[in-house]
Amino acid sequence: MTAGDTEPRAAVPAVVAPIADAAGPHVAGLVAAVESRLRDVAGPGEEAVDLAGTAAVAAGGKRLRPLLAIVVAGAAAGDDDERARAAVRAGVALELIHTATLAHDDVLDAAPLRRGRPTAFAEHGRAAATCLGDALFAAAFAELAAGGSTSAVQALAGACRELAQGELLQRADAWRTDVDEARYLERCRLKTGALFAAAATLGAQVGGVAPEPYARFATAIGVAFQLFDDVLDVVGPPEVTGKPRGTDLLDGTVTLPLLLARAEDPVLRELDLRALDPAGAAAACDRIAATGATVATERRARELVDVALAALPPDGDAGRDRALRLIGRGVVDRRL
Repeated sequence: MTAGDTEPRAAVPAVVAPIADAAGPHVAGLVAAVESRLRDVAGPGEEAVDLAGTAAVAAGGKRLRPLLAIVVAGAAAGDDDERARAAVRAGVALELIHTATLAHDDVLDAAPLRRGRPTAFAEHGRAAATCLGDALFAAAFAELAAGGSTSAVQALAGACRELAQGELLQRADAWRTDVDEARYLERCRLKTGALFAAAATLGAQVGGVAPEPYARFATAIGVAFQLFDDVLDVVGPPEVTGKPRGTDLLDGTVTLPLLLARAEDPVLRELDLRALDPAGAAAACDRIAATGATVATERRARELVDVALAALPPDGDAGRDRALRLIGRGVVDRRL
């Protein structure tokens, strides 16, 4: 593709279209190119793993991580063909990694639904879903390595290591009653913030700007994103979230809403997560919300984003600045 190539505007998810518009006229075309390339790379053949990969990326999503990379790359990605191709490669690799982690999470959690649809685990079994995640990881690194940037591959590899560390930390914390807020936030940074930070780093490499301030911003956005996701597990309607309320509780995952609620509700302090059934989890969610813990968690997320937005550098790329602020506001307004 060239920097001026575009595909149908409908290929940009509606929820992020205003961000793409704010970033510059080149962004919609790059996001659409990511979408097209994703389908080619995730399922290049007719084998079962290819068909599963095609289905996994076709299940949708906001493509927030590719968009973040393209936005941070800035106007340079619209002015130079090689930078445009590098931005698309980065976006494809990021979304493939994200999709792979979801496939593996569904195996670990024995999850029947994802985005309201049956998971690969539910449809094809544990072994097939694990292989799907592995194949998507391989495809991501093959796509990124094709650009010849060692630093890009290293950045994504580092993020994947942190993702694995975060998952192991979450498993180690399962069912525990002594998890504190600092450990929870570190888990969020590893499990969610790391891939957002990698997106910003890859975009900065494409755009030729210092990655550190954008990676810090992206980490904060990722942690805030996870905080809001944990709030939705407590109060989100299943028809919106695609999963029953209290799924985290049933998995033994201790999140900030529960940590804060335990300080206010003695019944929750004595709650044995291992003894919960779906009805008990829903009742516990009601008690958590009644303490105001979900509101307090949302407030923490907004504070994180406000600090991150205030620290963004004034680098002269107005489109980048507008779009990053829309991303930050979109996370705290729960549109993203």
